[in-house]
Amino acid sequence: MLWLIMAALSAVFAGLTSVLAKCGIRKTDSDVATALRTSVVLLFSCLMVLIVGSASSISAIEPRSLVFLILSGTATGASWICYFKALSLGNVNKVVPIDKSGTVLTVLLAILLFGETAHLAVKLIGTALLAVGIYLMIEKKDEGEKETKALWLPYAIGSAVFAALTSILAKIGITGVESNLGTAIRTCVVLLMAWIIVAAKGKLPALRSLDRKEFGFIVLSGICTGASWLCYYYAIQNGDVSVVVPIDKLSILISILFSYLIFKEKLSRKALAGLTLMVIGTLAMAILS
Repeated sequence: MLWLIMAALSAVFAGLTSVLAKCGIRKTDSDVATALRTSVVLLFSCLMVLIVGSASSISAIEPRSLVFLILSGTATGASWICYFKALSLGNVNKVVPIDKSGTVLTVLLAILLFGETAHLAVKLIGTALLAVGIYLMIEKKDEGEKETKALWLPYAIGSAVFAALTSILAKIGITGVESNLGTAIRTCVVLLMAWIIVAAKGKLPALRSLDRKEFGFIVLSGICTGASWLCYYYAIQNGDVSVVVPIDKLSILISILFSYLIFKEKLSRKALAGLTLMVIGTLAMAILS
């Protein structure tokens, strides 16, 4: 099914996003980087809307769908702000697993709200494996990390909660709306939030001193994010949220692989066992559902 392929592509691009974003916020403020990335995503989304010719249908969007798309965009903005702040403070290998924990909440909400009860036993078992895997991955490696953990952990948890809300709200809002157009509308909301935060915190002057190399990584990260979103929202529009979201979260494999190659961030045996459980649980839901 095409929506399964799109969900897999979403995971690939999302995995690249995390690593490229990490490369772009070593010196650059995370709020400024988020605003710049969102600008790139909006340009990418608008280009796709023009290509598929769905701009003319914006007037036909029902008020209810528009409201939920805006709410989804707001949740996305909050998730991004938390996520990239966490990335700027902690290791990719620690932040990403917690961010992916929103998958468990998303699957359960999709079952309750949308009645996605087909192959329910498989979904529940897969979700349980995900939860255990995430727990093993976020367990601290040594005692010396307590102070650092206290800084990035709340942001990572916030990212997970808002990400779960994003998927559920988007599923409701994107019903009857062309997926590329829906993505563009949501991105407008995220962009507005991002730049308001940058301005409110007095960080606009930081744009003058951007590192060119990091700016390049931020742009690439934005392009990957845009591609991931387009694939993702096509998938949740045409498939089951309870299946699409876990597949999308397999992006953790790509994130961890590149974090090892680029940042030399290694996994402990316990974390590796957790990652294996997450993959098994996700594949079980994707293949058997």
